[in-house]
Amino acid sequence: MEEKAVILIVDDVASNVQALAGVLKDDYNIKVAVNGIRALELVKQKPHPDLILLDVNMPEMDGYEVLREIKRCIGCESLPVMFVTGKDTEEDEEKGLLLGAVDYIKKPIHPAIVKARVNTQITLKKQRDELVYNALHDQLTGLYNRNHLVDEGERKFSRAVRQNDKLSVMMIDIDHFKAVNDTYGHFTGDIVLKEVASTLDQDKRIEDFSARFGGEEFIIVLEGCSKEDAKDKAETLRKKIEKLKPEDIEVTASFGVSELSKEHSNFESLLRDADSALYTAKNSGRNCVVVA
Repeated sequence: MEEKAVILIVDDVASNVQALAGVLKDDYNIKVAVNGIRALELVKQKPHPDLILLDVNMPEMDGYEVLREIKRCIGCESLPVMFVTGKDTEEDEEKGLLLGAVDYIKKPIHPAIVKARVNTQITLKKQRDELVYNALHDQLTGLYNRNHLVDEGERKFSRAVRQNDKLSVMMIDIDHFKAVNDTYGHFTGDIVLKEVASTLDQDKRIEDFSARFGGEEFIIVLEGCSKEDAKDKAETLRKKIEKLKPEDIEVTASFGVSELSKEHSNFESLLRDADSALYTAKNSGRNCVVVA
């Protein structure tokens, strides 16, 4: 069953909150904040709201300022905000929409209109989320795709250089994968790819980044991780893959590891060193880990 979308209602008047919640509670999960400061706290907490219904007239921080802060918040700036307010002039509505609100509902509310407009925004939010997910992820394995790897890798590379922090890259190649496709067919090959990808993505730290590089090659970017630690992680993953036996097929993988050094000018150069180490691993009998 699909989880209900989350609506955050922000209003300092209890009767207004009750009216909106009464209209929406059967179709959505409801969160409530009685002031702007609490609203900004809830915006950052999981589960994140899918839509915010925001009053304008509130003490300390009005709705306009709350919306400005949401737009400044990294990771929250795209959350849709709908004003529900008694400020009903055209100037008020124009101000709210210019600040980035997706809609403007005037009080007193009409339940049918609130339901319809909320449903429209939730539908649009789901469509946007799906488009973003598809743009960033590999369709078969669910890991990040190569394009996003390059973008995110450069960001992590720049941050590590700027903060003088460790950064390691692990490149993985499924051994003799062409033979799997030729012997068992591409549908079975896809199962192998998905199970290996799932293994690589398990038990990773929140700062680690797993991607399908292309074909049967995968990348894991490890922030704050030395090549020694990355080698240990790679060895653990190598053993797990060796024990997988998807579709009762013996599968192994080769690993190349590189660590950020002064010789690396960008993320691509770090990847090249991992690729070189992987090439050595494949020429050394496969099913092993080599550090650049």
